[in-house]
Amino acid sequence: MALTDANRALTLLDTTLRDGEQRAGVALTLEDKLRIIRRLDDFGVHYIEVGFPASNQRDRELFGRLAAEPLQNAQIVAFGSTRHKDLLAEQDTGLVELAECYAGVVSIVGKSSPEHVQKVLNTTLDENLSMIADSISFLVEQGKRVFFDAEHYFDAYKEDSEYAMQVLLTATYAGAELLVLCDTNGGALPHEVYQICQATRQMLTLTSVSAADMLGIHTHNDGGVAIANSLEAIRAGCVHLQGTVNGYGERVGNTDLLVAIADLQLKMGFQLVRPEQLARLTELSHYVAAIMNIAPDAYHPYSGANAFAHKAGLHSSSVVRHKPSYEHVDPAAVGNLSRIVISELAGRAALASKADELGVALPDSDAERVRLLADIKAREISGFSYEVAEASLALFLLELTGQEQKCFELESFRVITEKHEDGRATSEATIKLSVAGERVVSTGEGVGPVNALDAALRQAITRFYPQVEGFELTDYRVRVLDESTGTSAVTRVLIDTSDGRHSWGTIGVSENIIEASWDALVDSITYGLLRLGVGAAASE
Repeated sequence: MALTDANRALTLLDTTLRDGEQRAGVALTLEDKLRIIRRLDDFGVHYIEVGFPASNQRDRELFGRLAAEPLQNAQIVAFGSTRHKDLLAEQDTGLVELAECYAGVVSIVGKSSPEHVQKVLNTTLDENLSMIADSISFLVEQGKRVFFDAEHYFDAYKEDSEYAMQVLLTATYAGAELLVLCDTNGGALPHEVYQICQATRQMLTLTSVSAADMLGIHTHNDGGVAIANSLEAIRAGCVHLQGTVNGYGERVGNTDLLVAIADLQLKMGFQLVRPEQLARLTELSHYVAAIMNIAPDAYHPYSGANAFAHKAGLHSSSVVRHKPSYEHVDPAAVGNLSRIVISELAGRAALASKADELGVALPDSDAERVRLLADIKAREISGFSYEVAEASLALFLLELTGQEQKCFELESFRVITEKHEDGRATSEATIKLSVAGERVVSTGEGVGPVNALDAALRQAITRFYPQVEGFELTDYRVRVLDESTGTSAVTRVLIDTSDGRHSWGTIGVSENIIEASWDALVDSITYGLLRLGVGAAASE
């Protein structure tokens, strides 16, 4: 019998920064990870698994930074594996780093399949149980809360259900507070997941432990049913759900946590995040996609640009008369828009909210606001994406509403790149500007054209705006928008800038990558100055 009681408390763990980063082609900087963590925390995720402190220096630094990061909703989780078969737990460097890291919660993965124990770990079944018990006990003794990830659990259960159960009970007796059943290969089907989760829960109920109410689910999408598998596991009694934003992950990905949350909350009655947090689902989906330099899927459930789009004909006329006829949920519930009927009105409301957040005064006239939306839409069609470039959006709105405050005017720039005999390539940029009524010519050198332009610009304006010395470019990303046109394609450049306390993103789009980079660079400096309130005074 399915457990359909939606009053059950479910917890969420996002593993975008661990499992999601294993997607081919994805590489996140420390600042990328921090920005995603802040958004996930704001969205209301309960746990954020951020990586392996023992695996690389970047993740060690991340845990150090997180110690000073004020999170409102989420708890940070570190990931690791059971001790090495030939070591005591306290001798295993991976476990020691987990014990010493900032995170109060640790996920430990262990083998649950006899075949994997014998052929992958090359050890005995009893030793594997000892490795699990020793590792968890050691971490609990060090004051950590421990989640146990039973790797390949569904394959293991079909292979040897008794041993799979022994693994779970061993983890429970050692002090694990959560038993996560992992479909590591992504090969299980929904009916199998439901049956195995239900059988596992029933068998645990027969023991003297409360492990029946400690089950979680972690699925991969190799069979195309990761979300369905997760929902079936919840129906069967699991109380904890793991996944990634947009389903990013190794091979073909993981459970899409955002889609699963929307399904559970809007269709199955579970209260996982507050309604106002759920309304940021689309924004979060697009934000993470941009950080990972992945084009958002326009046909993605709930968050895609076409998720609630209706073409002319029967559908559109039906939606005009009765929205639910072709919309399975209210788009606003997940922060998206219907492309027919309400898009203009909802767009104006969203624009007003965003402008207020950015500190831009909009005209009162509805007609003027419609014009602003049309201008923004035209920009988006040409390749601009403001999801992670809100600084550029603020500047564009100031320009459209006649409130633009230019800190300097470009006369011209020139960039030369030289390849030297020893293999080095260097760039030199010369820019001519008008700053506070004075013509300034500046030359800068760098390892590349953008670095050289940045150096020349800073050299030109620092005398007028000493605050720019505190601005640091923390990331630079390029995306080709139309691969079919080859080297003449339009490119999108995204730049992240920080003043040590705040970060902001800017964007440039052009067929010329240097021009796109310059536009994003100018926006980054201009916005930084304006937010400090120095732009207008210095440019008079």
